[in-house]
Amino acid sequence: MSRKCFITGKSPKQGNNVSHANNKSKRTWGVNVQKVRILVDGKPKRVYVSTRALKSGKVTRV
Repeated sequence: MSRKCFITGKSPKQGNNVSHANNKSKRTWGVNVQKVRILVDGKPKRVYVSTRALKSGKVTRV
């Protein structure tokens, strides 16, 4: 299971680390997701949800 938000679909993003000498190497930015129990189709299910979705009230914990 990937670290992807079940509600918003947010997933890790990729980019470059850029040094002072302008050397570049790949890096990833992770997503702030929490494993929570929410109601999915009327049944409790444990899924990854982004903290932004939790904070804004798009989902409620069970």
